[in-house]
Amino acid sequence: MDGSLKPGATLALCTLLLISLLLIYFLSEKNPSASITDKLYRSKPPSAIHEASMYRDELEAALEGASMANKTVIIAVVNRAYTEGDKPMFDIFLDGFWLGEDTRQLTNHLLIMAVDQTAFERCMFLRLHCYRLKTDGDDFVDEKVYMSEDFIKLMWLRTRFLGDVLRRGYNFIFTDTDVMWLRNPFPRLTLNETVDLQISVDRFDGDQWSQTNPLNTGFYMIKSNNKTIALFDEWYMQRNTSVGMKEQDVLVELMHKGVFKRLGLGVRFLDTIYFSGFCQDSRDINVVSTVHANCCRTIRAKVNDLINVVHDWKRFRDPSDNKTMDFIWSNHLACQNSWT
Repeated sequence: MDGSLKPGATLALCTLLLISLLLIYFLSEKNPSASITDKLYRSKPPSAIHEASMYRDELEAALEGASMANKTVIIAVVNRAYTEGDKPMFDIFLDGFWLGEDTRQLTNHLLIMAVDQTAFERCMFLRLHCYRLKTDGDDFVDEKVYMSEDFIKLMWLRTRFLGDVLRRGYNFIFTDTDVMWLRNPFPRLTLNETVDLQISVDRFDGDQWSQTNPLNTGFYMIKSNNKTIALFDEWYMQRNTSVGMKEQDVLVELMHKGVFKRLGLGVRFLDTIYFSGFCQDSRDINVVSTVHANCCRTIRAKVNDLINVVHDWKRFRDPSDNKTMDFIWSNHLACQNSWT
């Protein structure tokens, strides 16, 4: 039997093959995922596509790794200046978790946002959850003195990043690394569904719902929802029209203009008896959760006075210490002198 194909059969086979190839081409053009990808990255070079993809993947992995069951993480920002010195600020920050009451396990949910390679490597060495934020060529390695131009840039960079975290569906506590965690703060933070934002203050006016409280963005807990995402979007949009203002001042201005009410946000201001700082010490060391080195200008001053907080805490916890005498915090002399 002759195995060769007749001319008609060959033509039919070629036609069938051509039709199959055309079907594959048109189906791939209508593939929804291919279409979305094209819309996301159209006009971007391959390198930009790779960087955007890596940014999403690495951040999502970092958030998932640090997240609690309810998609809540604890976030802190670190640069090289906070990891250097005989006793770095970053080390003092972590000492709080080690020495505090019911705080050690919280480091499992702590995500460090490093703004330079040195800080990132230090974080990785300590086996924490770490994310290296790209900074578009800006140098955030050295100390950024309070209210300097680079300090303000870093605060806005932080705000943009935290807004991205909210958009990904994660709730978080943001904490400056000059905040000592002496006790687990979660029992002092309400789980009421109507409260979207709980934020620390420099001085507490006695009313946890009053917008006359001078808020401080060094420590706050926020839920991810449409209202808080809208707040961060509006907040970040103000950066170019608020020259010389740090992000905290802009948020205060927005609050006084009614943004919390307009967006329907439930905002609770945290009593300094539980969430204290150098501006206003807690009145009761038996209940205080955090101590913030606010009202202070330089890292060196913060380090000096936070070391005193560690000593105060150890003295309070020492079973041999005489507890009949009223506890008094050490004076924050280094921070007071940092303004002169």
